[in-house]
Amino acid sequence: MVSEDELRRRWKRTVERLFRERIIRSEAVRKAFLKYPRYLFVQKRYWDYAHVDEPLPIPAGQTISAPHMVAIMLELAELRPGMKVLEVGTGSGWNAALIAELVKTDVYTIERIPELVEFARRNLERAGVENVHVIPGDGTKGFPPKAPYDRIIVTAGAPKVPDPLVEQLKPGGKLLIPVGSYHLWQDLLEVLKLPDGSTETKNHGGVAFVPLIGEHGWRG
Repeated sequence: MVSEDELRRRWKRTVERLFRERIIRSEAVRKAFLKYPRYLFVQKRYWDYAHVDEPLPIPAGQTISAPHMVAIMLELAELRPGMKVLEVGTGSGWNAALIAELVKTDVYTIERIPELVEFARRNLERAGVENVHVIPGDGTKGFPPKAPYDRIIVTAGAPKVPDPLVEQLKPGGKLLIPVGSYHLWQDLLEVLKLPDGSTETKNHGGVAFVPLIGEHGWRG
């Protein structure tokens, strides 16, 4: 097992490469990535690979996204301090930690798999993240108690855009969600909610996420 200093050095090289390649475009996202390295959110046996720009396994047969994919979604989200954000699909907790660093306020994240709820909570506590609330449940229904949201970020692929998530967006808010097939390929959609309640959708191209399971997603 390599030292934590070496893990940090490797991670910093990955972040700087993503910054040079303009995948990470903003200083805010760059600083968030440096503050919360991916190895803090995977099991120790994967620490040696946490700097590699590929997905890695996490418990319950799920994955933690590749760094470039997380960076792309965070840059598209255009997060700013004070925004209220809902994440659907907590997984390891890494993406929620990055979001929390960018918005500097409470972040709500929903996870349907109990094992991952506990895994994410342990990771977030170890990383010193205090403003992320991990909620067990069906993320396709959103989280009405804290709605409406400035941003909703979905980290699993849906068959269609869930209506409850659009309903829980503020006018002027933005939803990022992969939509497409159950396995492998989806399109990353950016759904903007207009002042009159209608929506405008932009397609940012092909991505590959695990399926979004739930009442308004795929059936488990």
